[in-house]
Amino acid sequence: MADWLEVGTKAKAFRLKSYDGKTIKLSDYKGQPVVLYFYPRDDTPGCTKQACAFRDRSEDLKEAGAAVLGISPDTVESHEKFRDKYELNFPLLADPDHAVSEAYGAWREKNMYGKKSMGIQRSTFLIDSTGRIAKVWKRVRVDGHDEAVLAAVAEL
Repeated sequence: MADWLEVGTKAKAFRLKSYDGKTIKLSDYKGQPVVLYFYPRDDTPGCTKQACAFRDRSEDLKEAGAAVLGISPDTVESHEKFRDKYELNFPLLADPDHAVSEAYGAWREKNMYGKKSMGIQRSTFLIDSTGRIAKVWKRVRVDGHDEAVLAAVAEL
């Protein structure tokens, strides 16, 4: 389990497959802010609510110059179904070996009802146009998170 990437550090480069089979690299977004969010699983209540909130804010985020990327350990096929079901309008990236999640510190030990397991800690990283971490939300509560992210993007 890696430490969280902190504000001011360089964002870790990555290459992951999107729901459409294309390889997405962080460097594809060089020169613009990126909202990189890690979520546990496609089509579950909290993850769906979060994805739909970013979908609904996508125009505001685009106007602010930011791109949104979602990452989970789900497969490309799972992401495609999730995207289609909820008409998501940003890339969902497959991290099945959780290497990128670990690099950012989002792969953590979780404790649910006394049962410990490893998994994604719902978290968001705002990466500025120079590739540095500008803001980190380590334990995201879905309600209002989209508004907080949009406000942070506006401050860049």
